[in-house]
Amino acid sequence: MPAKRYHCPVEVTVDLIGGKWKPVILAHLKEGTHRYGELRRRMPTTSEKMLIQQLRELESDGLVRRTPTPTTPPQVDYALTEEGWTLVPVLTALYEWGRTRSARTGLTLETIAPQAN
Repeated sequence: MPAKRYHCPVEVTVDLIGGKWKPVILAHLKEGTHRYGELRRRMPTTSEKMLIQQLRELESDGLVRRTPTPTTPPQVDYALTEEGWTLVPVLTALYEWGRTRSARTGLTLETIAPQAN
């Protein structure tokens, strides 16, 4: 299969992190390592199937690292890779733009508190 051809650097970025959920997953992971269940709680409107698919794609693209823990029951941690960390300025810009836009247009952002351990 021939390699993808791009005509603009933005195409490369959008191809990797585009879609409804990938930027949100990355934004949560820039806060630190999260277990699957914590990501699921932080993203209540995404389906389990979609979250797993998006995590697998981000892992395949080298932006997220999946680390199983040898516990009973088994658990999996997700974290940004070194390459994933290079997206933090982009994610921060998206966050700030969204926050400003929400305030300006009167949108309400519902925050989800992390679950206590």
